[in-house]
Amino acid sequence: MPTTMGRLEKPLIIVNFKAYLEATGLRALELAKKCDKVSQDLGVNIAVAPQTSDIRLIAQSVSIPVLAQHVDPNIPGAYTGSTSMEAVKEAGAVGTIVNHSEKKLRIDEIEVIVERALNLGIQVVACANTPRVAASISTLNPNFIAIEPPELIGTGMAVSRAKPEAVTDSVKLIKSINPKIPVICGAGITNGGDVEAALKLGTEGVLVASGVVKAKNQEEALRDLAYGLLRGK
Repeated sequence: MPTTMGRLEKPLIIVNFKAYLEATGLRALELAKKCDKVSQDLGVNIAVAPQTSDIRLIAQSVSIPVLAQHVDPNIPGAYTGSTSMEAVKEAGAVGTIVNHSEKKLRIDEIEVIVERALNLGIQVVACANTPRVAASISTLNPNFIAIEPPELIGTGMAVSRAKPEAVTDSVKLIKSINPKIPVICGAGITNGGDVEAALKLGTEGVLVASGVVKAKNQEEALRDLAYGLLRGK
């Protein structure tokens, strides 16, 4: 049975493995263990989002929260190629990312997912590409909202430095509608300074991918991000 039982806590670093070869199969497990080690060593909240096929392997092997990268809104049944919330929960995921710019959903689909996730006891990190979208999603009451301008994803140009107004505007709008929702940000986050800047803008964490997965030394990159989180708290 999966051993991952934790829930997402803030401030938070989520490492999205995407579909990179460097984070596939046994390499995904190695990276997840590095995330677990840094989390334990430094006392910071780190969660991982591996590919669906790797969730069970990783959830059985680490103590940090494991998330799905995506789920579909439909109930279990005749939906070939879909990923159900029940399936990822059974595999050991405690939550899911939804509406990433690389896997977008309609607002009505996000609403169904959030409602079903509440009943299933799993958490939802909903991504938004603009402050306006973030505001709309905040009415649905997900557990976290991640603001990610798509034009900065994978560029190494951190949203917290290159486009801080997207973060501050999102935080302001979300807090005016639903102040209980923690806001994190992503896109181009690569080092501890980016994380520290993000927290100073009013966020409570970051969503990262290539800055860790593609790093020459993944554990070193993780530690740098974690120290930024500690400085920004």
